[in-house]
Amino acid sequence: MGRIVVTEFVSLDGVMEEPRWTFDYRSEVGKRFKHDELFEAAALLLGRKTYEGFAAAWPSMGDDDFGQRMNTIPKYVVSSTLSDEVAQWGPTTVLRGPLEEEVSRLRDQVDGTLLVEGSSSLVHGLALADLVDAYRLMVGPLVLGAGLRVFPEKMPESYRLELVESRAADTGVLLLRYERSR
Repeated sequence: MGRIVVTEFVSLDGVMEEPRWTFDYRSEVGKRFKHDELFEAAALLLGRKTYEGFAAAWPSMGDDDFGQRMNTIPKYVVSSTLSDEVAQWGPTTVLRGPLEEEVSRLRDQVDGTLLVEGSSSLVHGLALADLVDAYRLMVGPLVLGAGLRVFPEKMPESYRLELVESRAADTGVLLLRYERSR
């Protein structure tokens, strides 16, 4: 059975939207964190908007092992509107059914990590359905004040996480790994 792991660039106030600010905080520690999680993953699980953004950018960035992995790793996209004709970036499967049913079935079929990047609507749906097994957050030392956040506003009160790793990069970014406590 697979595991669903959400990975996000986040501001101190929890904003994950438009993480272009992360370029100001790049470090070798952060690069290794992202590299390791991608190469440990069996597949990517993405929302339509993130998939379309990645599909527009990554094919031209396949010069190194990270870019090659992004272009060749299996991708699953949760979308009722993405057509198979558009979903042509590497091996891509579109999941069109109910979120909880489709993702639960996928998790049962995949052996390894389903890595979720970006995809705020998908992340919120997965959290509310209690399908996320772990979170990997790169928390930047800034406050954005507004924007889409990692967690939806109305999370269950009993949604607990256990910190299993924390490191700091020399740029002030915290690298945090949490496991879902059930």
